[in-house]
Parts: sequence; structure tokens; C-alpha cells
Amino acid sequence: MTRLLIVDDDREIANLIRIYIDNEGYECEVAYDGEEALQLLRSNHYDLVVLDIMMPKVDGFVVTRVIRESQAIPILMLSAKTEDMDKILGLMTGADDYMTKPFNPLELMARVKSLLRRTYQLNDRLRSEGHRQMDHVLSLGELEINKELHTVKVAGTAVHLTSIEFDILTTLAESPGRVFPAEDLYERVWKEPFQGAHNTIAAHISKLRDKLHKLGQPLIQTVWGVGYKIDVD
Repeated sequence: MTRLLIVDDDREIANLIRIYIDNEGYECEVAYDGEEALQLLRSNHYDLVVLDIMMPKVDGFVVTRVIRESQAIPILMLSAKTEDMDKILGLMTGADDYMTKPFNPLELMARVKSLLRRTYQLNDRLRSEGHRQMDHVLSLGELEINKELHTVKVAGTAVHLTSIEFDILTTLAESPGRVFPAEDLYERVWKEPFQGAHNTIAAHISKLRDKLHKLGQPLIQTVWGVGYKIDVD
């Protein structure tokens, strides 16, 4: 059964989210601060985390960084902060999505389902010429993407990506050299209409690029004023 972790020090909000998650038939646990969340994460498996930012003891940014050190669990971040920079920081830290409070519980559940779909269902995409591909494997130079296992390796070294980062990389890798405008990339990966989410795309691209560059793969290029592409020399 799909298992979710809710982390929020506001018990009223946490319990409200739990009611909606229970109604969808998902298994759910609740932590009321970041320290408790990390304890649960060390001893349990979760398919998605709904995570508040401002909490006592350990905040949501720290929890996200700890998760990303070893896991690619989808993270939906919640915050009363509405500034663009707060959202960018959350996404740069490793969150897959970000919602501001107050929020519509129905929209939250729609986003939860969207993240879960991206995690468990791999999309059939057109194969592009110019790169070797087996049934479920894309290979470009030293980069190898296994779409069935949802894994990425560079020169044999595993790269831990979030589900969003994986889908962005796969979309670009399937059409090497093609420039994807931010609008096109967003709608392909998020599967919802683009509503000016340039900062969201830029934050995820930056995080993905950093992970690949650490292993000597400067693959993702920005074509200023146009979009993003992936190239292998």
C-alpha cells in the first residue's frame, strides 16, 4: 500500500491533510516536528512526504537535505511564505513541489497524486536517433538512464535524483540536441498547463545540473531566451 508521511507542527493542518489522504486509501503517518520526522524516516519506508518548512527543532529545509543525501522520495513542501525566493530555495534544497498556506486540500491531493504518478509510472516516449537505446535504457556517452528501474548512472556511478529531476533528464536525453522551451518541458514533466513557472523549471534544472557536473558530466545547456537541451560531445 502507498505510504505517506505528513510533517507539520500545526496539528490542525496535519490532521486535515491526514483525513484527505485516508479518504484516498493511502496509509499515512504524522510527525509534528522535523526531529520526529527524521526518526520515522530512518526506520520506515515512505512513498511521499508532505513537509512543512517552519517547524521547531529541525526545519523543513534541513529535513529535505537529509532525505536527499540518500533517498529520492517525492517531497511536497508547504509554507506560509509566499515569496518567489522561498519557493526557489525549497525547490533548490530538493523539494519536488511547493504549496503556500492556506491551501485548497483538493489541490494538495491533486499534487500528491501527480507526484505519485511520476514516481511509479514511466511514460512511453518516442526514441530519438543518434543514441543507443535498449528497451528501457538510454545511453549517451557515460550517462545511462534505466527507465524501468528509475535509475541514473554516470560512468557506472549512481546519481540520486528526485522523480522530477529524473523526468526532466529523461525528456531531454530522449531528444539530444533538441531545445525544449520551459513551457514545453514543464507540461511534459508536470503534465499540467504551464502558468509562468519559469522559476520552478530553473530551480530543478540547476539542481539536476549540479548533480551531473559533480561527476564530470556538463550535459544540460541553457539556450538563453529559448530553453534547455542536452548534448554529449
